[in-house]
Amino acid sequence: MSKKKVVVSLGHESLGYTTLEQWDAVKITARALADLVEADCQLTITHSNGPQVSMIHKAMTELRRVYTDYTPAPMCVCSAMSQGYVGYDIQNALRAELLNRGISKPVSTILTQVTVDPYDEAFYEPTKKIGRYMSKEDADIEVSKGNYVQETPGKGFRRVVAAPKPIDIVEIEAIRTLAGADQVVIACGGGGIPVIEQKHALKGASAVIEKDAIAGKLAADLKADELIILTNVDCVYRHFGRQDQTPITHMTVAEAEAAMAEGEFEAGTMLPKIEAAIHYLQKVPDGRARITSMKCVKNAIRDKAGTMITA
Repeated sequence: MSKKKVVVSLGHESLGYTTLEQWDAVKITARALADLVEADCQLTITHSNGPQVSMIHKAMTELRRVYTDYTPAPMCVCSAMSQGYVGYDIQNALRAELLNRGISKPVSTILTQVTVDPYDEAFYEPTKKIGRYMSKEDADIEVSKGNYVQETPGKGFRRVVAAPKPIDIVEIEAIRTLAGADQVVIACGGGGIPVIEQKHALKGASAVIEKDAIAGKLAADLKADELIILTNVDCVYRHFGRQDQTPITHMTVAEAEAAMAEGEFEAGTMLPKIEAAIHYLQKVPDGRARITSMKCVKNAIRDKAGTMITA
C-alpha cells in the first residue's frame, strides 16, 4: 500500500518571530510533523517567512547604511536567505525528532523559485509591508528608486511590495523526485522566490508570494492526497470573533465558495487558506484539505479535529 502524500503548510506560530523563538518553536513543530510521518504520511512541507524575511531585509538595509560599499539586498535575495535559514532549522529539528523515534529518513530543503506574471495587477497596487520604519527623507529616497512606501501615522513609513499570484514552481521536478523517494521535503518556503522569465533567464521580482497560495499550488502539482494548513485556530469558524461563532467541521468547495461570497472569511487571515484549499481541490478533486492548529494535527488526521474541505 502506497503512503499518503501530504503537503503541510506551516504558519508563523509554527516558527516564531525571532531567531531564539524559532529555535524553540521548530522543536514543537517537529513533533507534530513526526506524528504525521509515524502515521505513514509522505511529507512535503512549506512554510511562512514574513517575520524572517522582514528581519533579513532590515539587517541588509542597515548594513548598507553603515557600510556604503555594500549594496542593498533585493527582495528576491532576502527571500532566498529566509528559505535557507528557516529550512535549516526545520530540517535539523525534524531529523532529530525522527531519530529520537527510531526513524531514519532524509529531510531536505530545496531552494525554490516561483514564476510570476510581470503584468500581475498586484504590481500596480502593492500591499505587503516589509522592513523597518523610515523617516520621510528615507521614504522619499525609496520612492525615487521606483519603490512604493506607505505611512503608518505616528510610526513612519515602510516599504510595500506586491503579492502576485504564483504561476509555475521552477524546481517542481526536483521536489517530485525527492518526494517520490520517500524523503521529507521542505520547499517553496515563504511562497517561493518570485521570479520573472526573460527568455532563458529568471530575474528576481521585488515581491512576495502568499504562502497559502503556493501551498495550494504545490499540493495540486504533486497531486497530494491531502493538504494540511496549520494556523493559530483549531478550525474554521462561521461568524469568527462574534458571540455566535460556530465551528465548521466540514465544507464542500461549493459551500466554501458560497461563504466567501457572503464575506464570511477575513482577507489576509482565513480567506487565503480557503482559497488555497479550493484551488487544490479543483485540480485534485479526490483530495482532502484540512485547516487546523499545531496542537490538533494528530487528532485532525484521525478526522477528530479541524475543518475538512472536500470537492
